[in-house]
Amino acid sequence: MGPQAKEPNLSFLRIPMAEIVVSAVITVLCEKLISGDLMKLARSEGIDSQLKKWKKNLPMIQAVLADATQKQIQERAVQLWVNDLHHLAYDIDDVLDDLATEALRRKLNQETLASTSTSKVLKLVPKCCTNFTPRNIMYGQQMSSKLEEITIKLRDLVDQKNDLGLNVNVESSNITERRLEQTSLVDESKIMGREGDKEKLLGKLLGNEGCDQNVSVVSIVGMGGIGKTTLAKLLYNEQKVKDHFEVRAWVCVSEECDVFKISKAIFQAVTGQNKDFANLDLLHVALKEELSKKRFLLVLDDVWNEDDSKWEQIQSPLLVGAPGSRIIVTTRSTRVASVMDSQQTYPLGLLSNEDALSLFAQHALGEKNFDKHPTLKLFGEGMVQKCGRLPLALTALGRVLKGNRNGDKWEELLKSEIWDIDDGNKILPALKLSYYHLPPHLKQLFAYCSLIPKDYVFHKNKLVLLWVAEGFLSQSKGNKSMENLGHEYFEELKSRSFFQQSTNDMLGYTMHDLMNDLATSVVGEFSFRLDGEVDISDMNETSDKFRHLSLVGRGSGSYRKFIELQRAKYLRTFLVMSDGWEDGSLDKVLLELQFLRVLSVVGLDDMYGDSEIIRKVPESIGNLKHLRYINFSYTRITCLPEEVSELYNLQTLLVHCCGELSSLPKNFAKLINLRHLDISYTPKLNKMPLGIGGLRSLQTLTKVIIEEGNGFKISDFKGLTDLQGQLYIMGLEKVINPVEAKDTKLHQKKGLDVLELEWSYVFDDSRNEMIEYEVLKELRPHPKLKNLKIFNNSGMRFPTWVGDPSFDQLTELTLSGCRSTHLPTLGCLGCLKKLIVESMNEVQTVGFEFLAPPNSNLGIPFPSLECLTFYDMKGWQRWSMNSGDGHGAPRSFPCLHEICIANCPELAEVSIGLIPSLRVLYIRNCSNAVLRSLVGLSSSLVELKLLNVKGLTQLHGEDLMHLRALEHLHINRCDELRYLWERESEACKSLVSLQKLEVWNCKNLVSTAEKEANIGISMESLKSVEFHNCETLESYNCPNSVEKLVIWHCDSVTSLTFSAVQEHPSPLTELIVGDCDNIQLQPKPIPAKDISLSRLTSLQICWCKNLKSFPHEQFQSLTSLEEMWIYDCPSMDYSFPCGVWPPNLSKLVIGGLNKPMSEWGPQNFPASLVELELSGKNSGVVSFAVADDVGNTCTTPSSSSTFLLPPSLVYLDLDGFKDVESFSEVLQHLPCLKTLEILNCPKLGDLKAIYDPSNVTITVLKCTLDQGSLHDVSEANQLNMHRDGR
Repeated sequence: MGPQAKEPNLSFLRIPMAEIVVSAVITVLCEKLISGDLMKLARSEGIDSQLKKWKKNLPMIQAVLADATQKQIQERAVQLWVNDLHHLAYDIDDVLDDLATEALRRKLNQETLASTSTSKVLKLVPKCCTNFTPRNIMYGQQMSSKLEEITIKLRDLVDQKNDLGLNVNVESSNITERRLEQTSLVDESKIMGREGDKEKLLGKLLGNEGCDQNVSVVSIVGMGGIGKTTLAKLLYNEQKVKDHFEVRAWVCVSEECDVFKISKAIFQAVTGQNKDFANLDLLHVALKEELSKKRFLLVLDDVWNEDDSKWEQIQSPLLVGAPGSRIIVTTRSTRVASVMDSQQTYPLGLLSNEDALSLFAQHALGEKNFDKHPTLKLFGEGMVQKCGRLPLALTALGRVLKGNRNGDKWEELLKSEIWDIDDGNKILPALKLSYYHLPPHLKQLFAYCSLIPKDYVFHKNKLVLLWVAEGFLSQSKGNKSMENLGHEYFEELKSRSFFQQSTNDMLGYTMHDLMNDLATSVVGEFSFRLDGEVDISDMNETSDKFRHLSLVGRGSGSYRKFIELQRAKYLRTFLVMSDGWEDGSLDKVLLELQFLRVLSVVGLDDMYGDSEIIRKVPESIGNLKHLRYINFSYTRITCLPEEVSELYNLQTLLVHCCGELSSLPKNFAKLINLRHLDISYTPKLNKMPLGIGGLRSLQTLTKVIIEEGNGFKISDFKGLTDLQGQLYIMGLEKVINPVEAKDTKLHQKKGLDVLELEWSYVFDDSRNEMIEYEVLKELRPHPKLKNLKIFNNSGMRFPTWVGDPSFDQLTELTLSGCRSTHLPTLGCLGCLKKLIVESMNEVQTVGFEFLAPPNSNLGIPFPSLECLTFYDMKGWQRWSMNSGDGHGAPRSFPCLHEICIANCPELAEVSIGLIPSLRVLYIRNCSNAVLRSLVGLSSSLVELKLLNVKGLTQLHGEDLMHLRALEHLHINRCDELRYLWERESEACKSLVSLQKLEVWNCKNLVSTAEKEANIGISMESLKSVEFHNCETLESYNCPNSVEKLVIWHCDSVTSLTFSAVQEHPSPLTELIVGDCDNIQLQPKPIPAKDISLSRLTSLQICWCKNLKSFPHEQFQSLTSLEEMWIYDCPSMDYSFPCGVWPPNLSKLVIGGLNKPMSEWGPQNFPASLVELELSGKNSGVVSFAVADDVGNTCTTPSSSSTFLLPPSLVYLDLDGFKDVESFSEVLQHLPCLKTLEILNCPKLGDLKAIYDPSNVTITVLKCTLDQGSLHDVSEANQLNMHRDGR
C-alpha cells in the first residue's frame, strides 16, 4: 500500500455558493430577455434599449464567474464584487418578473374586454390604442427609472470586472489533492457499536450467497463521517477474513477517478511492488496475472465515480479471480453502488445513543463511559445529540475536550456551534466534500434547504413546489414538467445522503443535523433561519440583504418585535413556522415585502401541535404580484380575500387542514398559472370558485364540491387533463345526467393516485338509484389508481369496473354507506392490501361472489390482501365462502394478517375456511358466536382484541387451544365476563406464548379462573398484566414471569400475591397499584421475605385510602428502583417514611400520607435523587430548607415545620403548600435545579431574584404573588429566568 497523502489543501471548501447561484440566475435572466411578450411590452413602453444592454452585458459577466470564484478566496475585492453581482442579479430578475407580470395583466384584461357583450365596439379599436391608459403610462415611467438605475449598476460591475483583472472562460479548478488518505490499519479498541454491522457483512463476505459471478461487489453506503471506512477496516483486519482470502488489497480511491492511477494502486497493493507501466494495457495484463484463480478481497475506499465506462475499465482485470472473491466499496451514494454493479448494498446507520455516548467518552475522557464523571454525563448526552450520533463529529469534538474535566467548559462548548471549533477541519469539510461533488443545479436546491428547521419532517412534494416557485426548475428537460424534474433531483440528493427517510413518518424526510448545518454554512448572506432565541432587532444592519427567511419556533416573546422584518424588503421567501402573531402584524409586514415569491404561514399543528396562529389573511396580499406559492395550512383562517384572485403568477395555493375556512375568492379565472390547489380537510368549505374548470395547468385539485345552478359542474373536469395525486369529489347526488359524468374522462387521468367519490348521506326522495348507478359507472378511473373510496351511492349494485382485475395497482379500497344489497366481486384485485366495508346496511350475506365471479378460473382470491375490516353492518347476518354447488371455497386470503369486525350485531354465521396467515383479530359489538367462529381460523394469532362481545362469559378450553401463538390479549367492556377461563392449568397449557394481558371495564369479572384460581401456576411467557376498572375483581396472583403489573380502580381487590420462586429474584420491574380502596399490602405476601424485588425500577402506590402498611423496611434492597410514586394513602402506617430510601432513586412523588410532612424529619435522600414532587395537603410545612448532606444539618435555621430538600435536585414540583410564604432564599442552595413548578401555594409571595439562577425555568400556577416578585404572574403563566435577566 502506498504512503499516506499529506493533509490536503481544503481552501476550496470555503467557496461560497454565490458563483453557483449567480450563474444559474443569469442563465434564467438571459432566457427571460428573449421572451416575446416581455420584449413586446418593453418596446411599447420605450424601454427595450435598456434590456438589450442587459442582454449584451450579462453573458460577458457570466463568462468571468469561474475566474472570480477562484480569486475571491484570496481577494476580498473580488468577493465583494461577486456579492454585489448576486444582489444585482436578483434585482434584475425582480424587474423582468414585474414586466412579465404586467404583460400578462394587460393580456388578460384585453381578453376580458373582448369577451364582454358591452365592449363589442372596442374590437374595432386597435389593441395598441387601448394601452394608453393613465395607469399604463405611469407604469412605463416608473419602470424606465428602475431600468436606468440597474443599467448604471451593471455598467459599473462590468468596469470593475476589468479593473479586477477577471479573465474570460477560465476553467474551474480541479482538486488535485484528495482528502486524508485512509490506510487499512485500525485500532479496534476505539471502535464502538459496529459489532452487529460487522457480523452481517462478514456473512456477505464469507458466505456462499447466490452469485453467478466469481467476483461480487459489496457496497457500504452512508453519509460522510458515519463510519464506512472504519467498518471496512474492521472487516479487512478480521482474522476470519485473513484466513479466507488468499490476497487482500486496500486502495483509497477518493474524488478523482483516474483509471490508470487506480489500477496501478491496486497492482501495488496486491504485489507490494512499485513498477512502471508504459500504458494501461500492460498494467491490466500484469494485474490480471497476479489475480488469476486467486480468491481475493479488494477494498475500494471512498468512491465517487458515477461513470459506468470507467468502472468497466477498472473492473476488467479483476474478473479473473477465483469464486468467492469480493470487492468492498465504501461510498456516500447509492448511485455509485449501482454503477459498480453492487450485488449487495449495505446502508450504514447511525450509532445508538449508548454507543455514541461511549465513543464520545473514550475520546474526551479516555474511558469507556461516564460512570466516574456523573456531572459531565448530562453535557456528554447533549454533545451526542448535537453531533447527531455521527462518529466523525463525536471523535473530533471529543478530541477538543480531551483531558478537560471542567464542567463549565463542557457546558460552554455544548452551547456553541460545533463547526466554530478549531477541530482540524475534519467535521464540516468531511461533509462539504459531498456538497462540492454535487452538480451545480443540485447545489442551489440543497442550499435552499438551510431554511428547514432541524428535526423537521418535511414532504418531498412540498419541497419540490418551493423549488418550482423560486424558479430553480424553470429549465425543464424535454417533456418533463418542473415537478417531475424536481422529484428526480430530490431522489438524487437523497441517494447522496443529503436527505433521509423519517423514522416516524413513512412519507416524510428529514435532514441530519450536520447536513442541516452544512446547508447553513454554504448559503451565505442571502438566506437565514431565525429561531426563537434570536433577537431580530440585532439584525437590522444585515436584514436588507436577506432574500430567503424562515421563522421557526413557538412563543410570542421572541417575536414581539418581528415587525422589524419590514427592513428585509427584498425577501423572496418568507416561511413562518412560529406562534405568537399579533393582530394585524402580518398585514404590516406584507406591505413592505413586495418581492415575495413564497409566502408560507403554517400553523404549528404541522410541527409542534395545536397553535393559535393567524385567523385573517390581509387584503394587502393582492399587492404581492410576484407570488408563486402561498401556504396557510393548519391555520384558523376563515376565508381568503378576493385580492388573491389577482395574483396572476400564483402556482401553488395550499390551505390544507384549515378547519374554519368557509370561503375562497369567488373567481379563479385569472389564476391561469395555478398548478396546485390543496383544499383537503376543510369541512366548512362547501362552494368552489368560478373558473376552476378553465385552469388548464392544474395538477393538484384535492377536493371539489359539485353544485347546482352556475356552480362547479362535474363536466368542468373535462379540461383538467393533468390532474394527479389526490381527488375528492363531493356532492355527486347533484349529478343527474350520467353523460356529464362520462365527460370527466377520469379513465384518462393516469396521474391520480387517490380518488374519493361521495354522495350525500341523506337518502331522501330526491335520490334516484338508477341515475346514481349510471353516474358511478361513468366515473371509472384510470387502472393505475392506488386508493379508491366510494361513499353513500344509492345504486342497488356496483358497476363491474369496481373490482375489475385491470386495476392492478389498487392497494386500498373503501366502500362506505352504499345501498347495494351485495358486495362487488373484489377477490380478483391482485394488489389489494387493505379493504374496508362499512355502513352497508342492506347487505345481509357475504358469499362466494365476493371472492370471484361465477365459473371463473382466476387463481387464488385476494392474493395480496393484508387487512380486512367490516364495520357498522347493521343488517349483515351471514358470511360464508361456499360456492353453492356443495364445494368449499378455493384457498383464499393467503396474506391476510388482520381482520376487524365491529358493530355487526346480527352476524351469526361465519364459515370462511382456514386463514393460516391471520395474526390479528379484533371483534367489537358482536356476538360470542362470531368470536368462536373466527378464533379457529388460524393457529398463528398473536393479538386478540375483544370489545363488548355479547354472551362472552369466559374463553372456553376449545377456543384456548387455537391460541398457542397468542402474545397479546385485550378484553374491554365485556359485562357478562365473570372469569377469563375455567381452569388456570388449562390456560397455562394453551397460552404458552402470551406476553401481555389487558382487562378493562369488565364490571362483573371476579377472578382470572373459575377453578384453580391463585394456585400459583405460572404462565412463563407472561410479561405484562393490567386490570383497569374491574369493580368486582377480588384478588390476583401474579405469575413469577411478569415484569409489569397494573391494578387500577379495582375497589374489590383485597389480596395481591406473587408466585414465589426460591432463590430467584422476581423479574418485576414496574408495579402500579392505584385507586383500590380496599387493598392491603402486608409484609407477606407482597413482598414476601423469600421474594426479592431487586429488579423493580418503577413503583406507584396511590389513592388507596384504606392501605395501612407498606414494606418500606426493604427499600435498601431495591437497588434497581429509580422512580417511585407514593401519595394520597391517608391510612398509611405512621412509621412511614422513616428516612430509608432505595439507594439509586432518581424520582420521587410523595404526599398525602398519614404522617404529616412536617414530622418526617431528616430523610437522608440518596444523592441520585434529581426529581422530586411534593404534595403539601395537610403537611404542616411552612418553609423549606436544603440539607447540607445526608446527615441532619441544613443550610438555614429550621424547625419541625421546615422540610429539608436534597441539594441534588434538578426538577422540583411543590403542590398545595398553603402556608409556605417564601422560597427565594432556598433557590441559591439548589445548584443543580433547572425546573421549578409551584402549584396552589396561595401565600407564596417571595420569589425575588436575590439569587440569579442559571437557566432555571419557573412555572407558577394558581398562586398569588406580590407585585415586587414576579410581575403579572397569573394562572398558567410561565417565567424563564436566565443569566441575562430576560
